[in-house]
Amino acid sequence: MNNRFLKNIIFLLFINLLVKPFWILGVDRTVQNLVGDASYGTYLAIFNFSYLFYILLDIGLTNFNSKNIAQNNQLLSKYFVGITQAKIFLSLGYFIIIFLIGWIIGYNTEQLKLLGIIGLNQVLLSFILYVRSNIAALLLFKTDSILSVLDRVLMILICSLMLWSGLFNKNSFNIYWFVYSQTISYIITLIIATFIVLKHTGKLTIRFNFPFIIMIIKKSLPYALLVLLMSFYNRLEPVLIERILPKDISAVQAGIYARAYRLFDAGNNISYLFSVILLPLFASVIKKGDDLQSLVKQSFSLMLTMTLIIAITCIFYSQNLMELLYNIQENESVDTYNIRISESSKILQILMGSFVSISITYIFGTLLTANGNLKQLNIVAAMGVVINLTLNFIFIPIFEAKGAAFTSLCVQFATCVIQFVIAQKIFNLKLGTRFWIRTLSFITLLATSAFLLKSTPTNWILSFLITLISGIIIAFITKMLDFKELKNLATSSISQIKK
Repeated sequence: MNNRFLKNIIFLLFINLLVKPFWILGVDRTVQNLVGDASYGTYLAIFNFSYLFYILLDIGLTNFNSKNIAQNNQLLSKYFVGITQAKIFLSLGYFIIIFLIGWIIGYNTEQLKLLGIIGLNQVLLSFILYVRSNIAALLLFKTDSILSVLDRVLMILICSLMLWSGLFNKNSFNIYWFVYSQTISYIITLIIATFIVLKHTGKLTIRFNFPFIIMIIKKSLPYALLVLLMSFYNRLEPVLIERILPKDISAVQAGIYARAYRLFDAGNNISYLFSVILLPLFASVIKKGDDLQSLVKQSFSLMLTMTLIIAITCIFYSQNLMELLYNIQENESVDTYNIRISESSKILQILMGSFVSISITYIFGTLLTANGNLKQLNIVAAMGVVINLTLNFIFIPIFEAKGAAFTSLCVQFATCVIQFVIAQKIFNLKLGTRFWIRTLSFITLLATSAFLLKSTPTNWILSFLITLISGIIIAFITKMLDFKELKNLATSSISQIKK
């Protein structure tokens, strides 16, 4: 089972690293540079607002489905029809709620129009993730990995035509073009994913079964509460920045936060892939009584190594990264540009701490979800929401976007530690003193290496790349990664990809 996890996570990481960084750092970044901080900041705030209520589209059905289909494949045909019908009704309720609350909090006509399109995209994404959960639950990880980037590949193609082909007037590009490209890509991806699932369901009996829908919803409600609470403490910052700060600076501050958040989100998207594979694997291992300790330790070590290398490197080179990614805007003074870049740089440093913390929760939160410990997870998530709201209302008016970043760090670190402690007690996890000594040695050597390389007169891009390579070497030296194990896995993964 460990071998299967690593083979598939290697393939999943490989295919996502080919696509998603270009989307986030190429297309998405170019769009913000083109439309400006205020326009993109408004988009990000509305996007995150729509995401706060994303759970209304799913109410935990995807996690519930992934866990149950992984343990009982024969339920696929029955569940697919019933859950699809339930999600159609949930989508109607979602639109009513987001428009009602959007109107209550003061969104104008233009903002509500944008909310409608983004809301439609959330509905489509919800259906895609649900359909993909069936594919992952059947342990068809290679197929699911390809589907995980298909929408982004399509978005890249569409946006590239609009931005760089010369077929469209680049100066006329606005945020709506960007949002519509997502809509088209999601529709195509959903059609393809649904076709793949239908090949495995066998004959479907399509009839409205209201009692079954109610039963499914009741069973998934604990998952729904968990996702709702986590959405609030993970996505609330841009919304609060845009709502709390004065109107003359709110959109710009949200845009400045978005610049740093983009790199955080890029890393977070990669970390999230672990949970996609681990949830059905953990569920299967727990049911069969296989070696859970080894799988948890292996996944935790790999996640910790990857995230620490990324985080520490980005912390030391945050200013350089911001200058590389974002150029001076039209009619913007050099002093204003430098201030804006400096603010984004500091926010990025703080968010990298959040990145490590949230990545670790993808291991232990997923483990607890697979084991059905939703009561504990919901209590932790509720604490996270309270901490988030309290600190944001204190720090945002004083420190603006930097205050929101610091709140994110506090919340993610607290929930990460608590989930780890709960998982350790429930599963009697024993990582051992030697593991923590290796981890501390790895962090110390990596930070020292980054500091020394940053201090040299070498071109920063070269020293940045050397720092990343040094991190991998240090990981092997400190035994955070095992060369023989990865060599065997790489060989088997290549064979898997060729199949």
